[in-house]
Amino acid sequence: MLRTDFSTPNKLKEYKSAIEFAIGNTPLIQISNVAKQIKPHVKIFAKAEWLNSGGSIKDRPALKIIQNAISQELLSEDIRLLDSTSGNMGIAYASICASMGIGVTLTLPENASPERLTILSALGAELILTDPLEGSDGAMIVARKIAKDFPKKYYFADQYNNPNNWMAHFETTGPEIWNQTKGGVTHFVAGLGTSGTVTGVTKYLKEQNEEIQSVAFQPESPFHGIEGLKHMPSSHLPGIYEQGLPDINLQISTEKSYEMVRRLAKEEGLFVGLSSGASIQAAIELAKDLEEGVIVTTLPDGGYKYISNQIWES
Repeated sequence: MLRTDFSTPNKLKEYKSAIEFAIGNTPLIQISNVAKQIKPHVKIFAKAEWLNSGGSIKDRPALKIIQNAISQELLSEDIRLLDSTSGNMGIAYASICASMGIGVTLTLPENASPERLTILSALGAELILTDPLEGSDGAMIVARKIAKDFPKKYYFADQYNNPNNWMAHFETTGPEIWNQTKGGVTHFVAGLGTSGTVTGVTKYLKEQNEEIQSVAFQPESPFHGIEGLKHMPSSHLPGIYEQGLPDINLQISTEKSYEMVRRLAKEEGLFVGLSSGASIQAAIELAKDLEEGVIVTTLPDGGYKYISNQIWES
């Protein structure tokens, strides 16, 4: 990969990583074998987000956040990127920053999957493991304290409150869905974590056609085991979360999400992660009540980061 002189912030602004060109423009896949019970005039499609360079949908907001920070000279070779993560956003940060020569420090729960920890370490990220019982909220609190204590050492990306998170989806994911369905999308379904995906895509699609329905889903209980998703009533609400934005809100069972992950592998040939199972489960539950429609959701990541999870043994 070609590199350039990073001796000044302006040089870093001019740098273009090859990774940037491998983020976005993911294919739209029709989901059919696991959705045979829905009516013939209802179609379900999903964006294959594991095909982004860092392996997840989080590459989109990570790139936007990093680019914005560099343009404002908040991030450089001498200032490390700091944020909390449950895994995928951290991998996105680490892979993009590694290509630019920028250091990354991440706080994440100690019970993050071994695969995630290995990938992050391989990418050179400094990891600060936090209390697993406090989940992603606990990791966020630790990151905020570090940022407060060492303001000159770190750029705190703060994905839960950074508007570049949802703007990335407004600028990329939303337009891709609109173009790939030729404006035919009737419903967009997304899980709530930082809420960046549902916020950005909904805002874009509503500008194209205000009749499009936005559907947000979350786990039905606080202790759910679906990495990347939040049970909003029991969590610190992200600053970018707009509670009244979705038209429909669903609660999804962890057990049904796990079952759907296994079904997607065996019946669709899609080896995807846990939140992907939840996405398709939510789309199918929505579809059952429709006579016609084009539902689009996302498959946020692949299944390779969950190999050690006992879900595959069921």
